[in-house]
Amino acid sequence: MNSNTPKLAVFALISCMIFTFSVSFVASNSATLKVGFYWKACPSAEAIVRKAVNKPVARNPGLAAGLIRMHFHDCFVRVYASLLLDSKPGKPVEKGHPSNNPSSRGFEVIDEAKVEIEAICSRTVSCSNILAFAARDSVFKLGRINYAVLAGHRDGIVSLFDEATQNLPRRTFNALQLEANFARKGLSLDEMVTLSGAHSIGLSHCTSISNRLYSFNATHPQDPSIDPVYAAFLEKKCPYRPSTNGGGSDLTVDLDVVTRQSLDNKYYVGLKSSRGLLTSDQINADEQSVNS
Repeated sequence: MNSNTPKLAVFALISCMIFTFSVSFVASNSATLKVGFYWKACPSAEAIVRKAVNKPVARNPGLAAGLIRMHFHDCFVRVYASLLLDSKPGKPVEKGHPSNNPSSRGFEVIDEAKVEIEAICSRTVSCSNILAFAARDSVFKLGRINYAVLAGHRDGIVSLFDEATQNLPRRTFNALQLEANFARKGLSLDEMVTLSGAHSIGLSHCTSISNRLYSFNATHPQDPSIDPVYAAFLEKKCPYRPSTNGGGSDLTVDLDVVTRQSLDNKYYVGLKSSRGLLTSDQINADEQSVNS
């Protein structure tokens, strides 16, 4: 990755987000998708979403990462805003899955935008599209890059807990498992690497990396692939807690400690220096280095 072009990775990331969103839906509803889908039916819809995003993200930039991540997780399962649906007795949903709970953030932003839009354009703009607009506006807020969103998706009424398990990539996946997971969605290896650039912003719970720091395997208590200086930094942020088999469940650490509130390519620079926070990211980067 060329460090002299800090926005290259972000632009590619955005393209991949659009591609992911569109490909997942094209088989069943491609004829309705277009840029400016609501310009006649509800012309202020995108502006309302942008306002709903900008105010809270200005106070807490990390919320933008939550909205981008929510959009990705929704796309990777059903696309129909199934991640926004609440559980019913005996019917667990995606929102309650460990991949989304308690880490998913930004539901209140989508709710606020939906309420305001419903007041002027009742039953017109889907939550699925509101989420897509919110992710786009989050990218612009922290990366200063804009892109058009293909809109026209309708909301679904089904959300299944097990589908999150079956579809979402896991932080413990090795390179081959990650590649296979993205391939099932029609995404190439290059697009997978690009999409991971969203980890340039946001947080991770210490429990997600505790095994890398304190219980990696029988031979190495700590993952030997981690840069020693970075490992020492992480140990301070996520001190060992026997009750949680490592870092405390309520503690968090930045995914990118260099430019934590900017969507840029410093995430990739960190990976090249063995300073990737998540196992899946570092393994994938190492695999790419070997094969390049």
